[in-house]
Amino acid sequence: MTELNPTFVEKYGITDFDVAEYLENDELIALYLAEVLRDGTDEEFIKALNTIARAKGMNELAQKAGIARESLYQTLSSSKPRFESVRKILNALNIELVPTLKTAHA
Repeated sequence: MTELNPTFVEKYGITDFDVAEYLENDELIALYLAEVLRDGTDEEFIKALNTIARAKGMNELAQKAGIARESLYQTLSSSKPRFESVRKILNALNIELVPTLKTAHA
């Protein structure tokens, strides 16, 4: 990632783009996660869960998922989190993974 020129940042008020600031409701969260799951890598999916957790609030999500906040941080910073933990997070977000057949591209 390219570093921004500090002079431009100060002069123009440029800030880093943070998806979490735009995930304002559950529908947007579900659409964002579906898009990342469809087109992204495993690592991008976990990063998306981390972004969603920040948008919802780490404490609130950890409590709803029934896991300690530290465990939530650890899970979302791991390159290979346990599936059980991911399912708990998805359940806390009221999101379910529904298997569908891929369609062939013509």
